[in-house]
Amino acid sequence: MTMLARAGSTAFAGVLLFAGPAAAQPAKSGCTSAPTAQGTQTLHCQNAITIVAESGAKFELRDRNRDGQVDSVELSNKALLLEVPKKPGRVRFEVMTPQAIAAVRGTKWTVDAEGVKTSVFVVDGRVRVARPAGRGSVVLGAGDGVDVEPSGELIIKRWPPARVAALMARLGQ
Repeated sequence: MTMLARAGSTAFAGVLLFAGPAAAQPAKSGCTSAPTAQGTQTLHCQNAITIVAESGAKFELRDRNRDGQVDSVELSNKALLLEVPKKPGRVRFEVMTPQAIAAVRGTKWTVDAEGVKTSVFVVDGRVRVARPAGRGSVVLGAGDGVDVEPSGELIIKRWPPARVAALMARLGQ
């Protein structure tokens, strides 16, 4: 099933979404959607996961273990802010882009896929970032970020306040 959801529509696991402002529709995967004044889209899922998508973001929600709840996102363009609570026995939540896989359990972080680079920044908690081909990984803590490009090492950096503020502004934060 493929569906293009524009402007604040509800998400379904395995459905491609293009975020933008509009009215929410009934949930099919336990996620409801609401647009914000900043043009972002906020998804609230039954499993207490919150995803804020930048206006125009292209992403697909997934249910890898087929339990009816979202447990991963494939992001192909623009940024997402994710908040995933820690729950015992829960599988790690992942965000996959062409350049990176960011996996967590209990944190708040951003993933920004732009061109041939993916940037990951951690607001709270810890996030493991790796390349899909498995060529190295890093673990980020609060305030840390990494830019994942097709080649080169994954280098953890403390992001300057201006970079963090610019990204969070794109996400209505």
